[in-house]
Amino acid sequence: MASPVISCRGVAKRFDGRTVLDGVNLDVHAGETMVIMGGSGSGKSTLLRLIIGSFLPDEGEVLLLGQNLSRLSPDGRDSLRRRFGILFQSGALFNSMTLFENVALPIQEHTDLDANIIDIQVRIKLELVGLLEHADKYPSQISGGMKKRAGLARALALDPEILFYDEPSAGLDPVTSAQIDRLILDLTKKLGVTSVVVTHEMDSAFAIADRMAMLDKGRMLRVDERAFFDRLRLATDTDALAMNSDERLIRQFLRGDAEGPITDRRDQSLLERQLFGGGTVSTEPSLVPTRVPRKN
Repeated sequence: MASPVISCRGVAKRFDGRTVLDGVNLDVHAGETMVIMGGSGSGKSTLLRLIIGSFLPDEGEVLLLGQNLSRLSPDGRDSLRRRFGILFQSGALFNSMTLFENVALPIQEHTDLDANIIDIQVRIKLELVGLLEHADKYPSQISGGMKKRAGLARALALDPEILFYDEPSAGLDPVTSAQIDRLILDLTKKLGVTSVVVTHEMDSAFAIADRMAMLDKGRMLRVDERAFFDRLRLATDTDALAMNSDERLIRQFLRGDAEGPITDRRDQSLLERQLFGGGTVSTEPSLVPTRVPRKN
């Protein structure tokens, strides 16, 4: 088997003494769509930033397209970044530029192509995401879903080998979210790019993933085929009794159940803080009224 295009080995990251990622291992292979999921604070956004070189690991190593990011100079990391594209959660478009100008910017900055060639390249990228007819509009003139698609066109500007998506469905209605999912699938198939998608939207995750990775409190619980996670999601309560603790936790997350190991852990943590950390549950109102009730 060919070497993975992304390889994380024993990756740890700490901020102010707090461990955010702890011994994470992950391989992503060429041409696949890997979905990284987990709850808020699980470390998935930090892992994404480590993979793209915004952070460097405190322990372990991250190899991107065969290169160890920790051993590259800042210029070397900048050069490597031209080989991948990122769709940020907000789209991150420049509001003072038209969609055409937003997509053209990375090509103008990083190539010596003639203006006529850039014009053709931009129009191709906008057509790929269905926005060519809106090329002269500004971000303030288009919907949230169109902003995501425009951001994706800009991520494609330099013909990347890898596309990273940071919560691509966040803030979108179900229909628009489904359209973004289909676009991700179409682009992966047409362009042969490798896709890494960070999300906690389960409908999107199961629609687009080839493989999935589940993070919890900085620990990688499981990396497996989509079918494995689908079996956990559809497992009955009786089936769950035979699962180990990690599998039960993943199952609760995938199903969005109100009860399970995730919520049990939170309840236990609250109890421990109240008993041993000095925290108490106040019976007083959180706001003190400023108006005194009138006496009759």
